[in-house]
Amino acid sequence: MNTTDPSAPAITYADSGVDTAAGDRAVDLMKEAVAATHGPQVLGGIGAFAGLVDVSALKDYRRPLLASSTDGVGTKLAIAREMDTHDTIGRDLVGMVVDDIVVVGAAPLAMTDYIACGAVVPERIADIVRGIAEGCTLAGCALVGGETAEHPGLMGEDDYDVAGAAVGVVEADQLLGPDRVRDGDVVIGMDASGLHSNGYSLVRAVLAAQSLSLRTHIDDFGRSLGEELLEPTRIYTADLLAVLADPRATGGVHALSHVTGGGLGANLARVMPRGLAARIDRGSWEPGAVFSQIARWGSVPQLDLEGTLNMGIGMVALVGAEQADATLAVLSERGVGARVIGEVVGEDRLPEPGSHLEHVIAGAKGVDGGAVLLAGQHPGWD
Repeated sequence: MNTTDPSAPAITYADSGVDTAAGDRAVDLMKEAVAATHGPQVLGGIGAFAGLVDVSALKDYRRPLLASSTDGVGTKLAIAREMDTHDTIGRDLVGMVVDDIVVVGAAPLAMTDYIACGAVVPERIADIVRGIAEGCTLAGCALVGGETAEHPGLMGEDDYDVAGAAVGVVEADQLLGPDRVRDGDVVIGMDASGLHSNGYSLVRAVLAAQSLSLRTHIDDFGRSLGEELLEPTRIYTADLLAVLADPRATGGVHALSHVTGGGLGANLARVMPRGLAARIDRGSWEPGAVFSQIARWGSVPQLDLEGTLNMGIGMVALVGAEQADATLAVLSERGVGARVIGEVVGEDRLPEPGSHLEHVIAGAKGVDGGAVLLAGQHPGWD
């Protein structure tokens, strides 16, 4: 039985808030950037139902292991929306995903992205994807697919969220991890570009409490607050793969730790084997101005700050003492600031904490492993 009221106006998909033409326009704007990430191993092009990658090269591996990772950018998106700047968020997404893959020694093969939004604004979506493509190029990874979903009524017109996933490959006998770490290893810390993409809920709470505008120029930053907070996440993948392939540092890197949510101590503890501990000397580096400013503006306790933010160290390598200098040399040649920030010792030789700022972190994120002691104080910090 037909219950349609012939006098009622017709409702189209566009009337419901979904603009398929805008989606097609966004694809047209982004496809050149996406295609630039494709090498001869990528089959087909944008618009296919599935991305195809020729992995016949894996036949040359003795025992190839696939490594996968997925992540998002978190509430840093709120800063991008308020600043109406969307071309750096994509690089953040790539860094959060591929740098988790390289931690095990894997080279990324392919990445896909997902963007959910209240309304498709073609130029904004294209900016986001161009940033993702740029990040993939920096990481040496193909962007082989993605999805943009319009969710009217569920999300506001200017709201969006991004997520991504990637897969990489590593030879089984070259897998990095806790089982390779040894007493006497050197801990090398690599400079972060800024806050990266973690801890923005804390940062935004501090800004709100102080009624700080993102448009305010901050002398210590040399730019506006919003520009500082949108500094893209450093992508370490290509640099670390270069270290692993360099004959001068062969076999030197035993484990890597990507410093994301939870800060330096909690993430480093994830790759420490039972019975060993990393003693980190805060005095070996000075966090950037953004960290001290956030601490001052919000009177944030230091332990809470460093349990949330990366404090200027975005990636850590545990390296055999004999190859430490070579590892630092390769990183320097590639423009990555790095330095020795600590050493690996037996847990039985870990000194007792000497102040409230010296504390041991263990069992982070469910890992039953070794420990990390943060000791000393950063230059210029009280």
